[in-house]
Amino acid sequence: MSKFVMIIFGASGDLTKRKLMPALFSLYREKRMPDDFIVLGVARSTYTDETFRTRIGYDDTFSRHLHYLSIDPSKADGYAQIDQRLEQLTGETKPANLLFYLATPPSLYGIIPQHLKRAGLNRPGTRIIVEKPFGYDLQSAQELNNIYASVFEEHQIYRIDHFLGKETAQNILAFRFANGIFEPLWNRNYIDYVEITAVENMGIEERGGYYEGAGALRDMVQNHLIQLVALTAMEPPAKFNAETFRNEVVKVYDSLRPLTEEDLNEHVVRGQYTASGSRKGYREEDNVAAESRTETYIAMKIGIENWRWSGVPFYIRTGKQMPTKVTEIVIHFRSTPHQMFHGEDTPYARANQLVIRIQPHEGIVLKFELKEPGGGFKVKQVSMDFSYDQLRDVPVGDAYARLIEDCIQNDATLFTRSDAIEASWRFFDPLLKYWKEKPEAPLYGYPAGTWGPLESEAMMNEHNASWTNPCKNLTNTDQYCEL
Repeated sequence: MSKFVMIIFGASGDLTKRKLMPALFSLYREKRMPDDFIVLGVARSTYTDETFRTRIGYDDTFSRHLHYLSIDPSKADGYAQIDQRLEQLTGETKPANLLFYLATPPSLYGIIPQHLKRAGLNRPGTRIIVEKPFGYDLQSAQELNNIYASVFEEHQIYRIDHFLGKETAQNILAFRFANGIFEPLWNRNYIDYVEITAVENMGIEERGGYYEGAGALRDMVQNHLIQLVALTAMEPPAKFNAETFRNEVVKVYDSLRPLTEEDLNEHVVRGQYTASGSRKGYREEDNVAAESRTETYIAMKIGIENWRWSGVPFYIRTGKQMPTKVTEIVIHFRSTPHQMFHGEDTPYARANQLVIRIQPHEGIVLKFELKEPGGGFKVKQVSMDFSYDQLRDVPVGDAYARLIEDCIQNDATLFTRSDAIEASWRFFDPLLKYWKEKPEAPLYGYPAGTWGPLESEAMMNEHNASWTNPCKNLTNTDQYCEL
């Protein structure tokens, strides 16, 4: 068996130091890496093996596996050096047990695989991991897919979305399909609407150059949020493997109701954070245009046209500079058909809710009504709460570690397939074109530290609903605030 080698393009960058190396060290420490593995970092920065190891900063037993090669990945002439270095490190002629990781700017996603092909490094045993965003619209995604299809087989391509590496995201499937008390209710007959929220309490930090060309839709919605929609809405696979699971994901994307002009005008709200207190506005960030129209917040109402979900709205939102950081799915069940306990001194019983918290404070909350002690029949909503913290002897694993390990083991279940990429972009492309063709389309300001434009709340009102807003100082899964 050939030695396993992971080649990281962009090895001198932030993603490698902040995410990839901790993930690899975690796998190494837990003895989940192949024996005598090799990591070769590739980037333009000038390091030796020793200075690269010092920069990464791990102990000698792990660091001895790390090596470095200084070349410009955008230029073809350096790739022969990669092959030479691989043969030197492995002692093998044309080693084939290779995993390439593109921790580079997206501008290199279409260039590196073509250079790998010219250098003969796209061997049958190789795999390649590509970070998001995979394309900027439908056309660019199709062009990228064509490039990768000309270099690799589909089973060699791993388009990574770290959200799917989170235990709590995967647990959506187990929760739905392993529990007979929930799956029969998981449809339009019992569910009124679904909320999916993924927000952060920070700005763009030092990513102004990237974010100006991306925005919230490309950065979060087209990949992370729509993946969570798929996990929530998909049908149970006939058996659980990479092919059947990813087939069901594509079916959800193909069932998304196309965005109409009414949707573009009334069911999409985009915003941009403005200065508030000590927090500066988006247009004051470094590398951001003074009159930027880039959205840092987006809320949408989408529909899924199939037997299970027809008529059930899915409300999704993401934003920067929110009051707290949280990713969660809230299932709002239908109310009982007759409110028996409503009276002058008794409010209507609230509909049941199921909250699936992806991060932080990972867990699941079921909200239901109980009678308050004492006279009369006054009902109150209470929570049945499970937190992963309760599994003290079972740590919640790192998402990148899980996904890298899956790739090493040739398991593509939690990675995005080419047809899913295109189906997702096909749905969002009309919105991107609408914003491009109509620069006057509304872009609402919202003060940093708030829950976004009030227009997003108005969008929910047509369903007699409102967003579920976790409290700013969230300490457990049962603290929620009104807007």
